[in-house]
Amino acid sequence: MTGRLPESVYGELDQRLAPVDAVLRARSRPAVTGRQPVHTVYVPADRFSPSVVAAWGAQALAALDASPPLPFPEELRDRVVAKLAREPIEDLRIDFEDGYGARGDDAEDVAAAAAGAALLSLAPAPPFIGIRIKSLEAATRRRAVRTLDLFLSAVDGRLPPGFVVTLPKVSAAAQVAAMAQLCGQLELAYGLAPRSLLFEAQVETPLAVLGPDGTATVARLAAAGDGRLVGLHYGTYDYSAALGVAASEQSLAHPVADHAKAVMQVAVAGTGVRLSDGSCNVLPVGPAVHAAWQLHHRLVLRSLAHGFYQGWDLHPAQLPTRFAATYAFFRSASAAAVERLGAYLERQAGGILDEPATARALAGFLLRGLDCGALDPPEVPFTRPTLEALWAV
Repeated sequence: MTGRLPESVYGELDQRLAPVDAVLRARSRPAVTGRQPVHTVYVPADRFSPSVVAAWGAQALAALDASPPLPFPEELRDRVVAKLAREPIEDLRIDFEDGYGARGDDAEDVAAAAAGAALLSLAPAPPFIGIRIKSLEAATRRRAVRTLDLFLSAVDGRLPPGFVVTLPKVSAAAQVAAMAQLCGQLELAYGLAPRSLLFEAQVETPLAVLGPDGTATVARLAAAGDGRLVGLHYGTYDYSAALGVAASEQSLAHPVADHAKAVMQVAVAGTGVRLSDGSCNVLPVGPAVHAAWQLHHRLVLRSLAHGFYQGWDLHPAQLPTRFAATYAFFRSASAAAVERLGAYLERQAGGILDEPATARALAGFLLRGLDCGALDPPEVPFTRPTLEALWAV
């Protein structure tokens, strides 16, 4: 069979669309299929110690015992309690920014060295860990770099797997590019493997979302990171305050938060950069513990439904509702996901006709559920290589 279009038409289309093809090639990265933590816990540097993970787990369990009834369904009790005993923190960040404050150069020098030394004896160690330095704005730039330098000196380049640096208050792609260059220089100085030092950026200034020229700054961050930028984290309170939102109204669920996070999602889709929601500062302590638990549980579920699979936790008593909400989210939809993915793999017709993109989402959903402990392997009748192959499409 032959068509009537001459070969020149094909060539003309290739030529016309070559710039678009180049943009798509430059933007696209291989799908990220490894484990993503469900939360990041920020611990001020002066409170970081080798026993901090175990201490948070013990405090979380004690909070449940001290304030019955459970802030989640009874059928999740054993799963949540086991998680708190086994792995209470999935991602830990040693904080030298807002949680630590400005204490003078001498004090921060000592704290940076002490934190590095404590990292080497951390037990149990979480799957992911890192350090949050101060911003690269003029007032704190030298302090931020010196803290990271002294920290790496204390560990003598012996960084654990999953280590990442958090860069706060990012406002421009140039700051991300500068951080990427700094990581390369630190790798050389400490004999680290090339491109092993990675970082994430916090979106907590209006300029990080919408630049002065009216374009989306956040869309340029991934490219500026030179492959080292692995995550964007939404900063709830700095961002809301900068937009003039009253302190009493600042929340992960505020419309300004939803707008910023929607822009973040669109900006990094297909780039391999992961997203994290921010924090809830209403802590489950004192007489209002159950109200705070209910709020946190609701916000975690909301974030998951909006496609943000990670968030921040600021207090040990937030861990029970973090894991309970996460487990409820994955368990409530796992049976349907297994059925739909099975039908897709068997090419069976059913009530829903799924496309490859949906199969990818189903596989990713099940992998996330397995990784965080919401699902047990016998509940997912597919091999991990099968799921990862679908997720990587």
